[in-house]
Amino acid sequence: MTSSHPGVYFLSGLLRERFPEYIPLKDRFMNELWKVIVLGIVEGITEFLPVSSTGHLIVVADLIDFEGSIGGTFEIFIQLGATLAVVVYFFRDLLDQAKRLPTDRTVQRFWLNILIAFLPAAIIGFLIHDWIKEVLFSPLVVAVALVLGGVILILVDRVEREGAISDLFAVPPKKALAIGIAQVAALIPGTSRSGATIVGGLLSGLDRKTATEFSFYLAIPTLGGATVFELLTSLDQIGRDDALNLIVGAIVSFVVALVVIGWLLRYVQTHSFLLFGIYRIIAGATILAWWQWIA
Repeated sequence: MTSSHPGVYFLSGLLRERFPEYIPLKDRFMNELWKVIVLGIVEGITEFLPVSSTGHLIVVADLIDFEGSIGGTFEIFIQLGATLAVVVYFFRDLLDQAKRLPTDRTVQRFWLNILIAFLPAAIIGFLIHDWIKEVLFSPLVVAVALVLGGVILILVDRVEREGAISDLFAVPPKKALAIGIAQVAALIPGTSRSGATIVGGLLSGLDRKTATEFSFYLAIPTLGGATVFELLTSLDQIGRDDALNLIVGAIVSFVVALVVIGWLLRYVQTHSFLLFGIYRIIAGATILAWWQWIA
């Protein structure tokens, strides 16, 4: 039988106030769990939209006072869920390509293009990984990148393109390299990996749908590689509670991203990226105003 004496509740409240580290494990877990779920939803929604998932995660984590970031590792690791969503969504195509890869020159050339586009950001990201996390993971950097990226997205999307490439397998290696170079900009939080690669694709002569699809396929090695690298370099910092947060966040982001991928592919067939550009500018300006207000 549990005690209902008022003194017990008074003492319990006093202990919670003076010694928060002694709050029962269940309470602490539930307090963190809802934040992890929120961040997983944010990641799933924003990863493949040209609005910057990492930027949104940094800002939202700051707003909800999420303390399980592990120096940026959480924000990067839960991208694994979004990566798996791409694999699941394109599973039949990927399986078919895997079967044809040994003999089909078209499929071989396509995945060579993905590798070419992957390498620039992978190499530069590896070289300046620590500097990015220490210097660029801040709401101010995110805000500026959101605004600038929004303006660029609107301007590039407005350009009329005749004879744009509409076949994913017809992208030349030079254009794949140009997309890969554009992806380097996404190392800056707030830029958006999908936004940078879509802009790179549009500037390289791809139509909206093909540029978006190429961005999805490029996400598989880019996000997958970043997640594995981040996990291996942060293993000594990850405790049991952190591991649970990472898993829950990745699962939530997977489910949400799976829905978003299908929606975005349908959307870009009949719409421009104008609304995303406007949203980026408004979001960035709002974050800048908020940052100046609390500074």
